[in-house]
Amino acid sequence: MDLPHHHGYRATKPRARAAPPAGDSVLFEDTSSAVPGLNSQGYYTPGYNMGGPSHDMQGGVGGSNLFTDPMANAAMMYGSSLANQGKDMVNKEISRFMSMNKLKYFFAVDTRYVLKKLMILMFPYTHQDWEVRYHRDTPLTPRQDVNAPDLYIPTMAFITYILLAGMALGIQKRFSPEVLGLCASTALVWIIIEVLIMLLSLYLLTVHSDLSTFDLIAYSGYKYVGMIFTVLCGLLFGSDGYFVALAWCSCALMFFIVRSLKMKILPSLSSDSMGMGPSAKPHFRLYITVATAVFQPIIIYWLTSHLIR
Repeated sequence: MDLPHHHGYRATKPRARAAPPAGDSVLFEDTSSAVPGLNSQGYYTPGYNMGGPSHDMQGGVGGSNLFTDPMANAAMMYGSSLANQGKDMVNKEISRFMSMNKLKYFFAVDTRYVLKKLMILMFPYTHQDWEVRYHRDTPLTPRQDVNAPDLYIPTMAFITYILLAGMALGIQKRFSPEVLGLCASTALVWIIIEVLIMLLSLYLLTVHSDLSTFDLIAYSGYKYVGMIFTVLCGLLFGSDGYFVALAWCSCALMFFIVRSLKMKILPSLSSDSMGMGPSAKPHFRLYITVATAVFQPIIIYWLTSHLIR
């Protein structure tokens, strides 16, 4: 029984070996037809004809399927919406503290306004009308009202003060980038401290006024005009000219601050706030106004005295 079975096995095996002449061509046809078989399963045929290997072709198709997958598109749209929402939230928070429209208002100046404002800062005693004008509950721009605060003059005066300080240090052979940087940072820090103190005082004393942070920066920055004049007089006329200019600019700036803040703080009387009587509240407002004015000469002397030798 085993022998015929073994003989049958031997008979079939030569037939399998007799196939190579025809099988050689079949084997070639099978390998070439294997890829079209893959193409029929959804692979991109032109990409294969460009000569790329089959595994690279499959990877490229996987990348293109990523953009056609509905779940991937939904995830991308969701991520994009989250990014837009985050951007809107950031812009909203920034606009709470720094509105571009409000900032443009403080730089709406012209040459006529700048000249008049400088004359008021240096000779405030001749100015009569200190009231800020409004149009439909909106204050007029600085170019329309000389009493409106601006940020153009304080900004230019600050830059000019830094340049003048560098020139003064150079004349005295004491100039260095570190000293000039310290001078600029000190002047900037002082104005920040001054504004923060005023905001804290208005908050703690529950003084309600229409003064904004930009208003306080503007009024605090006007001192740089007097500082420039003081340093120039010190460089031209020595210490005597410096102290005379310091006294003049200090008195002029104090008078200007009191008259300007008087129109902003004192009229806005709120007698029922924090249970205080109507007679006590104006005193607190007056104290803030006077303290702000008296603080200006101290800062002017502190920031300019080291520039005059």
